[in-house]
Amino acid sequence: MQHLSQLASHVRAELSKIIIGQREFIDQLLLVLICGGHAVIEGVPGLAKTLAVKSLARICALGFQRVQCTADLMPADVTGTNVFNLSTSTFSLHRGPVFTDLLLVDEINRTSPRTQAALLEAMEEHQVTIDGVRYPLSGNFTVLATQNPIEFEGTYPLPEAQLDRFLLKIRVTYPSSQEEMLILSQYEKGYDPRRFEEIMLTPLDSALLPEARREVESVRVEPALHSYVVSLVRRTRDWPSISLGASPRAAVGLFFVARALAGMEGRDYLLPDDVKAAALPVLRHRILLKPEADLEGLTSDQVIGQVIAAVEVPK
Repeated sequence: MQHLSQLASHVRAELSKIIIGQREFIDQLLLVLICGGHAVIEGVPGLAKTLAVKSLARICALGFQRVQCTADLMPADVTGTNVFNLSTSTFSLHRGPVFTDLLLVDEINRTSPRTQAALLEAMEEHQVTIDGVRYPLSGNFTVLATQNPIEFEGTYPLPEAQLDRFLLKIRVTYPSSQEEMLILSQYEKGYDPRRFEEIMLTPLDSALLPEARREVESVRVEPALHSYVVSLVRRTRDWPSISLGASPRAAVGLFFVARALAGMEGRDYLLPDDVKAAALPVLRHRILLKPEADLEGLTSDQVIGQVIAAVEVPK
C-alpha cells in the first residue's frame, strides 16, 4: 500500500499548511478522490469547505471549476451549450464548468430540480449530452456539492435518487478551541486565505493518484467481511426507526470506501473497524427516518450507530 499511504500523508501535510485541524474532513475528501466518487459536504458557513477543495485540486494538480447555485441557474450554465458563430455560420460548443476534474457546486439545494438533474448523467456516466451529442468528461471528474444545514427558505432538497449517487455525505464540524486559537495566531502572522495561491504547496506526482486507485483493488477482504457489509446495509431496511433503508449501491460504496480506508492506513487487508468507520459518511444520506424518530430527536448518525451496534462483528 505504498502509493496509497504516500498519497494520504502528502495531501495531509500540504493541506495542514492552509487548513488547521479538520483531519476527518480532509481524509474523507481524499476517500472520495481515491474511490472516484462524489460527495455532499454539509456545514455552516466559515469552516473552510471551499478553501479545502480548492487546495486539494491544486495539490493533486487537478482542474478546478466552481458553480454558485441560485434559483435561476439553468442546466446549460452547468453543462454548456452550442453557440452560433455569425462569421462562420456554424455552431461551436461552449463548454460549461462540468468539463473539469473537481467541480465544486456551492449550495446545490438552492438551484432548481431541473438544474440538479443536469448533474445526474455527468455523475453517473462521466458524460454530458448536449443537443443529442454525447461528450465525455475527465476520468477524474468529481462533484463536491456543499449544503448549508441552517437555512431552508428558498431551497430545493435533493431527491433520494440523486442523493444515492453521492458516495459520501461529509459533515464538517466546528474546530476545537485549541485549533481556533491556532487559526487566530496564523491570521496574526499575516495569513490570508484570499491569497492562498501565494502559499508554496508541493504538487503530487501525476502518476501517484492512478497507482493509489489500483492499490485499493488489491486490499484483501475475507468472506466474513463481505457478509458483514451486506448485513449492515440490509439491517437498515428493517430497522424500526428507518422508513427507507440503504440501497445495493450503498453496499458497493461501503465496500470500496472501507478498502480505501484500510489502504490509507498502510494495510493490504480489511478490518471490521474499517467498515464501521466508513458506515456513517456512506449511509447517513441514504436512509430516511420515520416521523416518530424525528420527533424523538434522533439523527441519522445516531440510528446508524444503533444499527452498527446490533450487527454481530465477524471474528
